Amino acid sequence: MLSIVGLVLVLVAVFGGYIFSGGKMEPILHALPHEMIVIGGGATAAFLVANSVGIIKGAGKGFTKVFKGPKWKSDDYRDLLSLLFMLTKLVKTKGVIALEQHIEHPEESKIFNHFSKISSDHHVVVFICDYLRMMTMNFDDAYQVEDVMQKDLEKHHAEVHGPAHALAMMAEGLPAIGIVAAVMGIVKTMGSISQPVEILGAMIGGALVGTFLGIFLSYLMVGPIATRLGQILDEEGKFFNVIKDTLVSHLHGNAPQISVEIGRKSVPSSMQPSFYELDEAIASIPPELS
Repeated sequence: MLSIVGLVLVLVAVFGGYIFSGGKMEPILHALPHEMIVIGGGATAAFLVANSVGIIKGAGKGFTKVFKGPKWKSDDYRDLLSLLFMLTKLVKTKGVIALEQHIEHPEESKIFNHFSKISSDHHVVVFICDYLRMMTMNFDDAYQVEDVMQKDLEKHHAEVHGPAHALAMMAEGLPAIGIVAAVMGIVKTMGSISQPVEILGAMIGGALVGTFLGIFLSYLMVGPIATRLGQILDEEGKFFNVIKDTLVSHLHGNAPQISVEIGRKSVPSSMQPSFYELDEAIASIPPELS
């Protein structure tokens, strides 16, 4: 929501200031369709050339993500810690055999299904189940598991940030594409050099709209969107760090209460539940799930 407000304020500040200073919108509106064909079409075509299908689709979804904001909220972190508490407690009290039914078929697990938003995220569920499964296979050296998890997260981080980097590169190129559009306008103007000054002035003004649009779209539209997308992806990645820290703490032999407390410390401060909030959430877990 804040991103939408920001973009609206950009339009109001730029064009409102232009009109307030005595500028007329007619020359800009007259040149806008032609310049946008060159700039928007050229930038889009170059984006298609430079990126894979996956990154292109990710960039499209990224715009939606920017306007909706991060997926995980404070309640989701509390639910995640509660889920991890239940899973690690199950291992401690009933052994790894009792865990298998939950990690092999998480879609049927009453523990996972109790937290519907988390269970609906395929990557989060697979991440949890894969490493718990490795633990059932006696891969339980805490330092080795932590190293493997960290490499996995780094790979995932690089993959999900591809669209944000692609949009940032597009933003960097937009001013140059705007110059291309302006030069083409100047070329057109020079071909009509015999026209009256009034006509030549309008044509030059239209050409300069191309330079304006390239810079405007780069620094006030696409660039900020790419930056915000990167921030959101970084924030959502913290969800996996909580999983990693909790499971590694479990492998070090800590009690479930200690493991989730260590995981709680990895939650971003703005969304971190307090010790007592987490304790209350764990205490409210239905007995039939334990």
